[in-house]
Amino acid sequence: MSDLPVLTGPRLEPASGTDPKQLVILLHGVGADGNDLIGLAPYFQKTLPDALFISPNAPFAFDMAPVGHQWFSLQDFSETARRDGVLGAAPILDRFIDDMLAETGLSEDKLVLIGFSQGTMMSLHVGLRRKTPLAGIIGYSGMLTDAETLKQEIASRPPVLLTHGDADPVLPVAALPDAVAGLEAAGVTVEHHIRPGLPHGIDEECIRLGQEFLKRVLG
Repeated sequence: MSDLPVLTGPRLEPASGTDPKQLVILLHGVGADGNDLIGLAPYFQKTLPDALFISPNAPFAFDMAPVGHQWFSLQDFSETARRDGVLGAAPILDRFIDDMLAETGLSEDKLVLIGFSQGTMMSLHVGLRRKTPLAGIIGYSGMLTDAETLKQEIASRPPVLLTHGDADPVLPVAALPDAVAGLEAAGVTVEHHIRPGLPHGIDEECIRLGQEFLKRVLG
């Protein structure tokens, strides 16, 4: 484990000024970095003033541009390549989660993972294979990479919120019902919403849905 990359990235301390009572880890998409999603934290802070928000940079340099990070390469977007990608990055994210829980002294039931695009792939893969259930997982504009093996590998079933725009040119909106079917087949409770006219992104309604979800699972 010691040879795994150590993740770092921007964070937002609890608005209340107290020690963290909840932990929210935000996982960005391919080609971005932690600054991309930490901008969501002030909105979610309104719901969770006692939470620590951290948005780590993915461990690998983006391989299709001179800047940015990735959890794994998407130059080969085949199902096999995506599964191999999440499998390769999963131990890195798992260790980061362990380190953040140790740093804050919190348990998994006080932790939510929020992913966007490739970050959603990582959140669903890792979060559902941790033995102790997280408080929840939010996935924006993403997909489930491994429905075939999830039934056999799932170790816990935290609630999940998924949103996706029906005008997404990057990951087609069909990824949402596919993910819902795969998750429900594995016994996971999923709240899901298709956003009319939304491209590959997060709009105000997605944020509002996220706030409500966070309030339910952590508030």
